[in-house]
Amino acid sequence: MFPNVSCAHRTRRAVCAVATLFAFAACGGDAASDAEPTTAVLPCANETTGITVPDGFCATVFADSLGHARHLVVANNGDVFVNTQLGGGRNAAPPPAGGMFVALRDTNGDGHADMQERFGDSASGVGIGGTGIQLYDGRLFVEDGARILRYAMNPSTLAPSGAPETVVTDLPTSGNHPRHPIAIDATGNLYVTSGSSSNACQVQPRSPESAGHEPCTELETRAGVWRYSASGTAQTFSAGERYATGIRNSVGMTIGPDGALWTTQHGRDQLAELWPALYTAEQSQEMPGEELMRVTEGDDFGWPYCYWDGMKNNALVLAPEYGGDGNAVGRCADKKAPAAAFPAHWAPNGVVFYTGTQFPERYRGGAFIAFHGSWNRAPGPQGGYNVTFQPMANGAASGPYEVFAEGFPGETAQPGLATYRPTGVTVGPDGALYVTDDQRGRIWRITYTGTAAR
Repeated sequence: MFPNVSCAHRTRRAVCAVATLFAFAACGGDAASDAEPTTAVLPCANETTGITVPDGFCATVFADSLGHARHLVVANNGDVFVNTQLGGGRNAAPPPAGGMFVALRDTNGDGHADMQERFGDSASGVGIGGTGIQLYDGRLFVEDGARILRYAMNPSTLAPSGAPETVVTDLPTSGNHPRHPIAIDATGNLYVTSGSSSNACQVQPRSPESAGHEPCTELETRAGVWRYSASGTAQTFSAGERYATGIRNSVGMTIGPDGALWTTQHGRDQLAELWPALYTAEQSQEMPGEELMRVTEGDDFGWPYCYWDGMKNNALVLAPEYGGDGNAVGRCADKKAPAAAFPAHWAPNGVVFYTGTQFPERYRGGAFIAFHGSWNRAPGPQGGYNVTFQPMANGAASGPYEVFAEGFPGETAQPGLATYRPTGVTVGPDGALYVTDDQRGRIWRITYTGTAAR
């Protein structure tokens, strides 16, 4: 059983007015079926969902206990598809039998899924799962370990009923950052990330005062974005398809309302631990900033040679592994700066631009980012573990970020001990915001009621 529809406001009051759901509108994804979405009047009950949202918004637990739920997409008819992965924190339960991919449907419009089907099991040659998932041209694309697979959607079934086709093979999975988020633009370009296999491309990984490889040959197949065709099959990963470089670990990736590719970046770790003569523990806590980037072909965002210093210089500066002293810019003057930056080590795992009309006008065109949460902000408290809203205009931040949804970790904001860790975020065709958790497999659906808490 799922918890009842609920609302939790940042004022800690949870009494909301009745919310009338908006009718579904067309969106960039492709419908999984021709069925009309269900609309309903939802109460905002005085019960908890584990998170708080601003006055005038309500959260429901759309689904729960899915395993390590990563990214998700919503079809035009409201069906939700989720990729899950193996592994996770000690509080996270393993996914049930039946497959790593999950299809969900709310048949009566009460705010939670009452139909669930899993697919992609080991019997069909699938079984690892991952992070990336997208809908395009009537087909569902999913990351499965070192491959991107494509399922044909069946209008008469909730989950795809046939075997998948292999779109891309031989994606790198060794070392750090083995996951492969994906995005597909309107012309069918399939973008795939390949995260770095190391922290800072050191000769001796994560060792004090170890210099960086020069050049960092890891960049040939890691730490960037690769481009393929969404209509192709059996495309093999290689250095030749690299689209952009210098992005240490991009877990959040989306196509913006401008049609461009946007990614987030997890900044490097351990400035003070590895270079104690140059950085204090407090500086390492606050640097480097996490980044939101607008990506075009040929862009270089600087990793591992550079990092974003939003504390002293508000610029890309030279990494200590490559001769930096905490202030020198050097070769970083020619690297591309982010469109927006956020506190260090928050771990941005999902990003989506709000293109719906349900939320108030000020949210439209801005970006929602799911921050998975830090492990390395000592001596201060850990940070992130929230969904943050970043106002945007003309391809850049148009105001300070604000925390939109919080309370996910519960009493302990630490990996493995947090109750929930936000991971994926997307917007449904009716304008609702969906957020996944990969600790216990929960999905929230956040709607706007238009009425503040009383």
